[in-house]
Amino acid sequence: MSDTEDKKNKTVQDAEASVNAPTEIGKPKEGTDKDIRWYVIHTYSGYENKVKETLTRKVHSMGMDDTILQIMLPMHNEEEVKDGEKRVVARKVFPGYLLIQMEVNDHSWYVVRNTPGVTGFVGTTTKPIPLSDEEAERIIAGDNKKVSVTTEAKVGDKIRITQGPFAEHSAVVLEVSDDKKLVIADISTFGNTTKIELEAGFFELLR
Repeated sequence: MSDTEDKKNKTVQDAEASVNAPTEIGKPKEGTDKDIRWYVIHTYSGYENKVKETLTRKVHSMGMDDTILQIMLPMHNEEEVKDGEKRVVARKVFPGYLLIQMEVNDHSWYVVRNTPGVTGFVGTTTKPIPLSDEEAERIIAGDNKKVSVTTEAKVGDKIRITQGPFAEHSAVVLEVSDDKKLVIADISTFGNTTKIELEAGFFELLR
């Protein structure tokens, strides 16, 4: 690999790390023993950044910066060609979802759940389910790049999600892209069904 290619790859990797970095909202107070975990919240499509900004302001104004510490919209960079020129574009890894690092108690749950644009936590109606430490670390590290593979899934097939915040959940395929690299699937979360977009490398067929 040439020096030019090395520099280009490093630039893309640096950009990836920057765009995928969590936003630090607060810090735990010294001497406290809070159960701080990463959770996933569902938002209306297209409202992810608005929710992120609103929550950040609420945390500061309500003095909750020792309870809600970080919020993250997982992103990744893709190269695309437009008008004959290559460019790097940042895209959401999990459209409609945010990761939030917090202690869940009655008050913090209410604050997050009642933020405009938020439709709920991933979990049950009253009990959010945290990500495992390993899964959270993997997503934060940016190890969630979309994989360029195809799928044999067809509409109506049942699949098991293998990566991301919904790993181990099952879903039903609603649509398959013409190039067979993407599917739209129905997943059941906190009593409701939600449509999500998945790359072929993010799930496996259930036979």
